[in-house]
Amino acid sequence: MFSGGQPDMAQLLAQAQQMQQRLADAQEELARTQVQGTAGGGLVTATVSGAGEVLALEIAPQACDPTDTESLADLVVAAIRDATTAAADLQGQLMAPLTQGLGLEDTGLGGPGLDGPGLGGPVYGQPGR
Repeated sequence: MFSGGQPDMAQLLAQAQQMQQRLADAQEELARTQVQGTAGGGLVTATVSGAGEVLALEIAPQACDPTDTESLADLVVAAIRDATTAAADLQGQLMAPLTQGLGLEDTGLGGPGLDGPGLGGPVYGQPGR
């Protein structure tokens, strides 16, 4: 990369463009991927995108007690929290290879390696986590 002590600017620019494309590809994959979180033994299921956008919320009829809406609200919050945690885990898995060696590991932009569970389909996450 360096010839005569000077950086090869064309090579640095090409590497930066490749990194930018890989980052854009990872962000697109996160936006397309759905993750789920559950609460109350499956009474409430939240689906979010890998980017963290809430896409759907399913509530089982037995979770709807008109005299106890506070418990239902707690289940909804817990399911969304579970799903967003799964989305953050996925973000870490997809972004870690892009941030390794850049000194970003302690910024929250890195994450675990890709040795975790595979995506295995359009919905990532484990019900009842």
